[in-house]
Formats: sequence, C-alpha cells, structure tokens
Amino acid sequence: MERTYSLKGLDCPNCAAKIETEVGALPGVTRSAVNLMKQTLKVTAEGDGEELTEAVARIVKKHEPEVEVLLMTGKASEADPGHSHEHEHGHSHEHGHSREHEHGHEHGHDHGDEDGEEGSNVLRLLRLIAAGLVFLAGVILPRFTEIPEWARFALFAASWLIAGYDVVIGAVRGIFRGEFFDERFLMTVSTVGAFAIGEWPEAAAVMVLYQLGELFQDAAVDRSRESITALMDIRPDTARVKRGADWETVSPEDVEIGETILVKPGERVPLDGVVRVGTSSVDTRALTGESAPRTWQAGDTALSGCVIEDGVLEIEVTKEAGESTASKILELCESAAENKAPGERFITKFARIYTPVVCALALLLAVVPPLVTGGGWAEWIRRGCVVLAVSCPCALVISVPLTFFGGIGRASRSGVLVKGSATLETLASLDAVVFDKTGTLTRGEFEVTELHPADGVTEEELLGLAARAERFSNHPIARSVTGAYEELGGERIDEKDLTDAAEIAGRGVTVRWGGKTILAGNAAFMEENGVEYTRADEGCAAIYTAFGGRFAGWLGIEDLPKGDAEEAVLGLRSLGVRRIEMLTGDTEAAARKTADLLALDGHRSGLLPAGKVERIEEIMEEGCRCAFVGDGINDAPVLARADVGIAMGGLGSDAAIEAADAVLMTDEPSKLCDAVKISRKTKRIVRQNVWFAIAVKAVFILLGALGLVGMWSAVAGDVGVMILAVLNALRVNKA
Repeated sequence: MERTYSLKGLDCPNCAAKIETEVGALPGVTRSAVNLMKQTLKVTAEGDGEELTEAVARIVKKHEPEVEVLLMTGKASEADPGHSHEHEHGHSHEHGHSREHEHGHEHGHDHGDEDGEEGSNVLRLLRLIAAGLVFLAGVILPRFTEIPEWARFALFAASWLIAGYDVVIGAVRGIFRGEFFDERFLMTVSTVGAFAIGEWPEAAAVMVLYQLGELFQDAAVDRSRESITALMDIRPDTARVKRGADWETVSPEDVEIGETILVKPGERVPLDGVVRVGTSSVDTRALTGESAPRTWQAGDTALSGCVIEDGVLEIEVTKEAGESTASKILELCESAAENKAPGERFITKFARIYTPVVCALALLLAVVPPLVTGGGWAEWIRRGCVVLAVSCPCALVISVPLTFFGGIGRASRSGVLVKGSATLETLASLDAVVFDKTGTLTRGEFEVTELHPADGVTEEELLGLAARAERFSNHPIARSVTGAYEELGGERIDEKDLTDAAEIAGRGVTVRWGGKTILAGNAAFMEENGVEYTRADEGCAAIYTAFGGRFAGWLGIEDLPKGDAEEAVLGLRSLGVRRIEMLTGDTEAAARKTADLLALDGHRSGLLPAGKVERIEEIMEEGCRCAFVGDGINDAPVLARADVGIAMGGLGSDAAIEAADAVLMTDEPSKLCDAVKISRKTKRIVRQNVWFAIAVKAVFILLGALGLVGMWSAVAGDVGVMILAVLNALRVNKA
C-alpha cells in the first residue's frame, strides 16, 4: 500500500529529514520519502491505513506543529478532519479524481495556499520587526533616561518572547517527547541560560537573529521550489474537442484517442497528437528549454505543454491525458526531490551525530571547569551557552538540498529533466558515455545520399524505378526513397499502373510496371533473382534495383548523424569523459561509418538488448562510472542498468523515458554536456558550503569555549554562515 500525504507549510530541510527517518522506522513501513519541493510524504507500508495516518500525523506534528497533514488518496487525513472540504478529491493524478483539485495539489499549491503562505511570512516579518523595535528600546532608552532594571529586563524579555515564543513552545514539547537535540532546544536553552547569568540583551538578540535566519531560510526554500514548480503549469485544465458538428470544452481526461482537439493562439496544447489542419509557430520552452519557436504543420507530431503562438491547429489525439508528454514531465519533476543524493543523506546523518556531540561539549564546558576550579560558574555557563547557540546545523542542513534543488531546476530550464539529486551528483563524475545509434546519435531518418545508375540508365530513371518499387512499403527506407523522388520532381507515380506489389521480408520489394517487374532490395535479393549487379562501395548501405531482369543501378542510403552529434562528442571530451562508445543493433558497416564520422573510441554492432547490457557491465567492472543514452523500447534494460540512464524525451519511447534517470527533451545529444556542466557546478557549490560551514562553526565553537567571543558574535556568525551558504546555493540557478 502506498499513501501520499500533503505536508502543507513544511519548509525546514532539517525537520523534513527527521520526519522521513522516523516515518521510515515505523512498523510495516518499507519506504518513506519526503519531497520538500512538493511538501509531500510518500509512504509504502503494510497494515492498517488509519493507524499509519495517525502515526504520520503524530511524527509530523512533533517536529512541525503548524504543518497540516492531509491524506491525498481520496479523503482528508484523519489527523485533520477540519480540512476535508479542501482536499476531498485528493491526489487525482494517481486516482483519476477531480481535475480542479489535481491541478492545485499536484502542481504545488493552489492560489489559496500561496496567499496563506505569503500571509504567514508577512506576519512573521512583522513579528520580527516588533521584536526588533522592543529590543532597540531596551538598548537605547537607558542611554537617555533612567529606567529601573526590571523594566529593562522586561523589554528584553518581551523582545525574546515576541520573536521566539513558537521556538520555546516547540522546545518544551520536544523535551516532553524526548526530542532534545534540535535547533529549537538549542536556542531555548542557550537564551534562557543567558538570561540566568544576566546577559539579557544577548539572549534577546540571539532569538531575533535566529528567527531572522529562519525567515531567510524559508524564503530561499520557496525560491528554490519555484525553480522546479515553474514547470507545473504546462498542462492546461481544459481541451476543446470536436463532438459531432460542435466543439465542446471538456477536461483533457475526457478526451479519447482518435478524437480531434482545437488549439488557438496563446493556448497550451493539452494532449499529444498529430497536426491534421493548420500551421503555427510553437513555443516549446517549457518542454525543451529552446528559446526559438518551432513550426508545426499538418503531419507533424504535437506535444502537450507547448504554446501555440499564431494560427489555429486541429490535432488528432494519439495519447490519453495520463500518458501525454506533459504528464510524464510532471511526474519526473514531482519525483525529482525524492531521489536524494549520497551527499544529502550524509549531511542528514552528520547533523544527527554532530548536534548531540556539541550539546554534550557545551554541558561539560559549563559544569566541569567550575567544579574543578571551585568557582566562575557564570563565565563557564556563558561559554556553554555560546557553544550551544553557534552549534545549530542549519547552514549545512538547508544549503545542501537547496543547491541540489536549484541544480535540478536549472537543468530543467536547459531542456534536461533530472529525476533526482542522486542522478545530478553522478553526472558530475562520469568516466564513460555510451550512445545508442539510431535516433540518438543519428536522426533515425534515412536519406538517399548516392545514386549509381547502370550504363544506359539516368539517375532520375533509377530513382523512379526504386520509388515505384517502394511505393506500397511503410519501411523508413522506402519512405526515404519515395521522398527523394518527389524532391527531384520526377514524373508523378500513378498507383493504378503498379500491380502485383509484394514485400519479401529481409530481402526487398517487387512490383509490376509497364509489363515488367521492378526489383529493389539487398544483394541477396539480386542473386536470388539471377540479376548480375555491381556491388556497392564498402560500408555503404545500398538498395539494388533491377527492371525486367536487368540491373538498373544502386542507391546509397544513410542514417546521417544529428547536427549536434559531433558537438556532443567533442564537448564530452573537453569535460574529461575518458571513453565514448556506441552500441547498436545495426550492421557493422553502418555502425563503423557513424563511429568513424564522430571519432568515437569504439563501437559494437548487431547487438540485442542483452548484448548492450553486457557491454555496459564490462565498462562498469573496469571502474568507470558510465552513462547510457538511448531512445528505443529495446534500450530500456540498458538504461536501467547504467549508472545514469539518459533517454531522448521528444521522440523516445515511454519505456525508455520511464527507465531513464534523466531525459533530454530536445533529442539533442549535446544537451548532455549542459547537464554535466550543471551537475559539476552543483557539486562544487555543495562542497564549498559544507567545508565553509564546518570550518566557521569549528572556529566559533573553539573561540566560544576559550571565552574569546560572546553570544552576539557567535550567533551573528552562525546566521551569517547560513545566509552566505544559502546565497551560494542559489548561484546554481544562474546560467
């Protein structure tokens, strides 16, 4: 049983990590994943669903009392029955319920939620301003007039309470639950200790600065969330479908395959299909990251999520709403934050060990020296409070996931969808990249590149014979031949003049025209029919043609490399990728020609899916971190086996996209270079933040223990580190 819970209002990465860990430890739970970007929790468990919901609610409320826990599987959480009117339809993407609620929940928040969060942040800011003004009154008034000590104390205590009453309440609740080692406990104990030894201004300042840092943290999380959820508006709520003689506006889920939809300028395409009527420029940025518009016309594939700029298109639907390109992208984006990188998990574990150790150090510092020396309690308690105040792991816990979220968002804007931070981290250290051939490095569309007519036959006659023979075939090679003949402007082919058309599997095609038989196929086909022929050049895929038993010549057919394939190979080499290979089920001649054109390090041809998997495993056994790039259904096994599987998103099969860890939405292999660059920048910023935060905290803990800094300096330094780390994390969003 899998259940999804909305955790509305969850913005703390530290609390999110604790919730994920504790829910994962519940009896019967096999998987627990918090998605901070979506504010959701997915739980896979056995047993009673109501008991699970109650346990989840208890754990969430323990760490974040203000967070709303809402079950998204058809009814509101039993823990929050008062909200059932908002969420009665639940997570409709998975369960087919109301479109209105699906759009709100699946895509982040509805407008009411956004207004509520903005209002909450405004109230927090106003509270901090009030606390700051009261604090300033406590500092300034004694300089201009005499006020009693109790009044001065009252001002600082009021400032402390206004700024941090929720922190204190959370700490007290945590103590009763046995939760001692979180930031609320640290702030409460350190500031209460400061009050106890008479450092009232320091106590109030610590709480105000801490809350200011928390507000900044929430703003940073919201901004990073926007970098991913900006894609969430790509799927429109309605579709205009032709029913009889009228156009009806319905939910995209109600449109069936084969029906025709109408899309006007300024509207997003709601469903995948084929353009039947109309021509228009199309904005594909949401899907591909391309700034330049594309042109769609009759016969072109239409992808959902794109915006029609001019013209009106009638599109025949080829995929249901749940299987459309936009839906697939939404699923990828929504699951991205659940696939956590090893670096993220390490920081979470580090924080769980680090905080208790520092608390123990602070306690020893406050108690042992006075006992040994027989005095100086106030000074040593002050030092212990300083150590507590500076020990919050916020800078580490927030900056690392923020950096990965930003990297995923940046990649999506470049037309590369990465399914999680673990994938992003792996992309940064690739040693080898292996490509499929057809549709990945090459266009997947054959072209006639050479014409070699026999003596007494013109090029136009040769191409005309081949086109007539291939007229009734649906093979890609046949389409390339007939297309080449049409481009040449040859005599129009009348199908009524063609008879006895037949296709011989693995050999070629035959048709009767003008009382004679045309043969078009491979060399074996010529030999079987007793035709003496001239063999094509070595390494060239050829169509041999005969008319009336006499050889008419051969056509050279090639699946040419994509325009940016060479750029992709050169770019990967410049990024330090040591090995670039190609695996294909195509012939050795065709594979060798493509590999030579692109200067690949190696290639293997004639492979079945199992052979591709075997080769990837060989490369990985040599100690290489390997990515595989492919587009076909047969590539799904090897995409799943590689360290990173990368699928072509525009033309790639659904099976390949689902098995992959990343998707290149423009079908351009050179986009992989962009993904590697973004991943390396992300990893570099993560390392900078980790070592910077650890170094600064170690220095302040040492200075605090030696009595060289007070609480002002310690907390200012701690908040400063967090702010700098967050600002550094947000750099990854920039190009």
